[in-house]
Formats: sequence, structure tokens, C-alpha cells
Amino acid sequence: MILKKFEDPDRIETFEKGRFEVITVGPMTLGRATYKPGWRWSTHIGARDGRKWCTTEHIGIVIAGTAAVSYPDGTVEEMCAGDAFHISGEHDSWVIGDEDYISIHLAGAAKYAT
Repeated sequence: MILKKFEDPDRIETFEKGRFEVITVGPMTLGRATYKPGWRWSTHIGARDGRKWCTTEHIGIVIAGTAAVSYPDGTVEEMCAGDAFHISGEHDSWVIGDEDYISIHLAGAAKYAT
């Protein structure tokens, strides 16, 4: 049996207003995203490389808080605690409200925020 904890991750990506902890358990790489109010992907991650849109495919579960996801066509969707999500294609995302947003990523964690 393999046991790992996000409190002792294999890798941590930190950036203004957020962090992404990565663990590998057997054949799966999982991630835990924690974003503070005011965090936005295009500002706090994409801007480092001049990217406006995230292209990583995500499958995960929201643990706490609320976030929005927008697409180049103008569509905006919200996800909140208890939601399972699949995000594909170009997108941006940001925290809504004054609560930390926390999600577990079941797919996409290996290359996210690198």
C-alpha cells in the first residue's frame, strides 16, 4: 500500500495568492489547488509566460469555495464546493468571493502550473 498526504507533497508550485501541491500515488498524479480571494489564472500563473488562457485539461472535485471558469467564446461557468468538474480547451479561472478556493485535481496535475 502507498499512502501520501498533500501536507507532505512530492512537489509544490507556489505563486501569488496560491499554491498547487502534487503527489504521485502509484500510477496517478494528483494535485490540490488552494487559491486565495483575488487569485486569477491569467494574472497569477499565465502572465509569467505571457499566456492569456490555460490549456491544461482538468478533472477534479471542489472541496471549498467558489471559482469561475471562462472560455474564449465568452461563456462563464461557476463551480463550488461539492462539484465535480471537467474543464478542457482554452480557459481562464478566478476565485469568487472572500473564501479560499480548494480543489483536488484527478487529471491534469502533472503538468499544471509548471
